[in-house]
Amino acid sequence: MWYVIQVITGKEQKTVESILDVVPHEVLQECFFPQYTTEIKIKGQWVAIDKPMFPGYLIAVTDDPYGLDRELHKLNLFARIVSQGRVLLPLDQSDIKIIDSCTEPGHRVIPMSRGFKVGDSVSIDQGPLVGQQARIKRINRRKSTAVIEFNLCGRIVSARMGLALISAGGGVHT
Repeated sequence: MWYVIQVITGKEQKTVESILDVVPHEVLQECFFPQYTTEIKIKGQWVAIDKPMFPGYLIAVTDDPYGLDRELHKLNLFARIVSQGRVLLPLDQSDIKIIDSCTEPGHRVIPMSRGFKVGDSVSIDQGPLVGQQARIKRINRRKSTAVIEFNLCGRIVSARMGLALISAGGGVHT
């Protein structure tokens, strides 16, 4: 099962490294913070960059969440599994599917989606957002991102994913 770990925003990579150093492999199969690829314009050139999808959150894959919880208490960093009372809550299967279907263990970076904008409607024809148009809450064409909502263990969290839109005339919207 996949569980969400809340950490200090901006310390995701350091916390993942600390967790992997401390927690035995029998307790933890994988720990990562999902990222997404987007493009930004630097000196007139489009450059692909990876950014955290859920700032302040990690994902842990474990069959022993309570064992993982005990191990996290040994860290000198803030890291706690999202829970409701004493119940540790796994990530929703539909959210796991979005991340797992387009990434692989060791490289949890979600690629950019591509789509077309005709008038006020958007059609996505490539990438992980295909078929997910209903989940898109807003699009920032300048930053090449779409904001979608995830249910992280009962908490609605907005996450960005890379989305490049091409107008009906063939030009990329920036």
